[in-house]
Amino acid sequence: MKNREQHIPTLKEALQQQCKHRDMELALQPMPNYSKTPGGPNETPLAFRASWDLKDRPRRIALLLDDCQEEYRPYAGGILPNMVKILGGFRDARSGSDGVCVAWSAWSRRFDDGISNAMDRWYGPRGLRPDNPENAAYIFTGAPGLEPLAEIAPTEAEVDDGWLYHGKHLDMFWTFNEDGTSYLDGKLKEHGIDTIVIVGLWTDECVLSTAYAGNSRGYDVVVVGDAVATATDNQKTALTVANSTVAKVLSTDEVVRYMQNDFVTGEPGAVKGTRHPDGRKDG
Repeated sequence: MKNREQHIPTLKEALQQQCKHRDMELALQPMPNYSKTPGGPNETPLAFRASWDLKDRPRRIALLLDDCQEEYRPYAGGILPNMVKILGGFRDARSGSDGVCVAWSAWSRRFDDGISNAMDRWYGPRGLRPDNPENAAYIFTGAPGLEPLAEIAPTEAEVDDGWLYHGKHLDMFWTFNEDGTSYLDGKLKEHGIDTIVIVGLWTDECVLSTAYAGNSRGYDVVVVGDAVATATDNQKTALTVANSTVAKVLSTDEVVRYMQNDFVTGEPGAVKGTRHPDGRKDG
């Protein structure tokens, strides 16, 4: 560790010092989004949930349709009506606000794409039999499988504006410009987005990965629990993990109602942590 001789104060010591970044009176109040069970170390098990509500403040918000492509239609049937509702709600809100965006990704790994990273090693090289495919790292139906689901496809204008793109890893932020910056993060920052709402496939892989990536990049994250699905038996577990760590898990009706009745457009740059994920503000 650098500067090992530097004294790092305990929480008790730190609370006795002046701190311009904190409301100290508020900081010392109990957490309403925290619970514990007596009996174990620190009275574990502990449970957390998001301290914020969508209606807490004006927002600049984006809908992310995560890998909603024809390849995954067999898994998307149950959630398609909900995704149609949510997309309609966002498009309606976008018509009257410069703080609403919609983005689509499509999964596009091929076994011969020249990429060899941790995901390839995790899944391994087997399971590519065309008659009975098992390896989830690669698409099985070729180019037609990458087409967005027709019911929620982007318009030509949305495609021309760059809101549909192909991804090659689990999270939607893992597609890069030539300078190494995240393509999606750049698009969202152009519009000052501070909140992302995720729908699509698969809950325990791409959706959860995008939720964590979005949180680490400074966005408030919503996962729509009845508008995400997966091919595995991990649906409930994935939503429980998301809701207790990095996201609010809400229903389609809650999100649509918010966009129709309660959404207020925020000012760009008003929320700390979206330009600089560590929480700094400019100036």
